Amino acid sequence: MQERANLGSSLAAIDLGSNSFRLELAQIPHGRYRRIDYLKETVRLGAGLDSDGLLTEEAVQRGLACLRRFAARLAGFEPGQVRAVATQTLREARNRNAFLLRAQEALGFPIEVISGREEARLIYAGVAQMQPSDDRRLVIDIGGRSTELILGQGRVPQVAESYGVGCVSLSMRFFGDGQLTQAAFRAAQVAAGAELEEALQPFAPRLWDIAMGSSGTAGAVAGLLQAAGISDGRITPAGLRWCIEQCIAAGHLDRLSLPGLKPERHAVLPGGLAILYTLAAHFDIAALWPAKGALRQGVIVDLNERIEAQQRARPGDMRDASVAELQRRFAVDTGQAARVAAVALALFDAVQPALAATQTAPAGSETRRELAWACALHEIGLMVSHHDHHRHSAYLLAHVDAPGFSQSQQRRIGDLVLAQRGGLRKIEPQLANEAFAWQVLCMRLAAIKCHARGEVNAKALALRAKGREARLGFSAQWAASHPRTLYLLQEEADVWARSGLLKLLLPAV
Repeated sequence: MQERANLGSSLAAIDLGSNSFRLELAQIPHGRYRRIDYLKETVRLGAGLDSDGLLTEEAVQRGLACLRRFAARLAGFEPGQVRAVATQTLREARNRNAFLLRAQEALGFPIEVISGREEARLIYAGVAQMQPSDDRRLVIDIGGRSTELILGQGRVPQVAESYGVGCVSLSMRFFGDGQLTQAAFRAAQVAAGAELEEALQPFAPRLWDIAMGSSGTAGAVAGLLQAAGISDGRITPAGLRWCIEQCIAAGHLDRLSLPGLKPERHAVLPGGLAILYTLAAHFDIAALWPAKGALRQGVIVDLNERIEAQQRARPGDMRDASVAELQRRFAVDTGQAARVAAVALALFDAVQPALAATQTAPAGSETRRELAWACALHEIGLMVSHHDHHRHSAYLLAHVDAPGFSQSQQRRIGDLVLAQRGGLRKIEPQLANEAFAWQVLCMRLAAIKCHARGEVNAKALALRAKGREARLGFSAQWAASHPRTLYLLQEEADVWARSGLLKLLLPAV
């Protein structure tokens, strides 16, 4: 284990991959990446998905045991210093929410499920940090159950996509019995080609100058080719053919012996080779260079950028840019969005001290920022229909590509937007989270106050929290001059009274 650095400047990334779980501790002083520690365990979570798309208890236990060991290494870290992300297996697993509850308890930090495109963006961020270059690059990351392709130049990813084929899933499907035959490799390559065929145009060879392979599969194959003296570490079509020939000659995984190949890679090597050979053939890749960066470094870089944005060292993180782009794309009335946000945040800031002790709130200032983003985007559904626009808004927010956001965070923001109007039964389970309940109340009160879509005094309403009791304050003069708003506020108090989740009290007028 490497030295323990000052935790105050250290960041941690946990990558819950389909084959391996990884923990990276690092610092980025003055933009230079410095690794502090790195832990990796082969968990094979992806191999634990049964035919019904459910994680088996055996796979769950392997994952939880690993996360408990990671938790011990993370002792002393604050929530704002740690980000844990989960990829394809938990995107697929039907029982992922149940697993995440247990996994977060074991790790001691929130775990976010990220989309395939967000995974690809973060992979490129890691490669760009660890290997700066102005070349036009194709970055390939073959994971356990997905393969990410990214085109980029410098630090900017231009096209990023994720495809549902990986070394674990392909190895289980075509080499699950351990037999390594020419027919099995041919069938695996056809299956990989079918999944990757739609990538032929957006990632055509004319669009890049150098190809790089990130993460485990590319690193393992590059290592064994170098150890065998076949290449200097470059992955070439000839080198891949040699690897496949060695596998076929062995005939079975139990007899497979390749120089430099770690035992835990044996079971997933055939699928990885099939994908690599398919990519080399279809995309005319003469040489794939192993890359230094990967998802975990990209998570560290992204987390560092978020922290710098909050400290105003930079104008904003990727999520702020994504929100602005969504407002533009869906023609949001930004004036109304800003009014609602101003009122909601003023109300939330008043009750925030009372929420400081809640254990269910997202880390740090994320609770407040999620409320702000929800207010900024609460009307995007108007582009679909004015009727039930809050439902359309919530659906879009849960499913739209929004770089920087995890799927988990998008769903939380979508739930907030869904709750902006109407009854509360539709989000009743989420309201058990006290911080979420106060976010909802502040957003609904703000929407009521701004319902006339004109200029408002954000300080006209005051809110105090005592337990689950919310006391709303306003002057008699304000109430007399805003009878329609007062009527809507009284209706809102009735809604909360029926739910029994929070009690909204209004002054007598």
